[in-house]
Amino acid sequence: MGKIFVKAYFKFFYRLEVIGEDHFAKIPEDQGILLCANHVSLLDPPAIGCASPRELSFMAKAELFKIPLFNKLITTLNAFPIRRGQSDRASLKTGIDILNQGKTLVVFPEGTRSKDGLIGEGKPGAGFLALRSDAVVMPVAVIGRYKLFRKTKIAFGAPMQMDEMRLSKARANEVSEAIMAEIKALHEKFQS
Repeated sequence: MGKIFVKAYFKFFYRLEVIGEDHFAKIPEDQGILLCANHVSLLDPPAIGCASPRELSFMAKAELFKIPLFNKLITTLNAFPIRRGQSDRASLKTGIDILNQGKTLVVFPEGTRSKDGLIGEGKPGAGFLALRSDAVVMPVAVIGRYKLFRKTKIAFGAPMQMDEMRLSKARANEVSEAIMAEIKALHEKFQS
């Protein structure tokens, strides 16, 4: 019920358009998916959440869990904390466990919101999760800045199989770079 309301909100106020939702059908229901998206706004998680046909879990900065009531809300929405700027092994292990259970996890590889709307460099955390789990990676481009009554798009890209990168023992930062390249390509393709 809540998802229907949130989707209607984004459709009405931000003319939300979802692209590539059919890519989810290519992935078995019990297969973990690592959704990697660019990050332009605090509205990205709920927008991606209502655009996705799957139930999602989120990695969120630890500071959000210190806000009374808000921490209860985001925990209810399957968010768990990660300490940014350091190696947070417990959070990475939680993320790998979620993915290996066949669930879908949303991460923002840049690690923070873009202040200018441009897509930045990915941190190695997304690559680490991709390499250490059994999940497929799905790039997600958030297109638009959530201006009232102006179109915002969520574009889901084709799943990226990680088998070759795992076999070649690619480094986490190389995988994150490849993921960010896919996000940028999606963004450019559907920007107009």
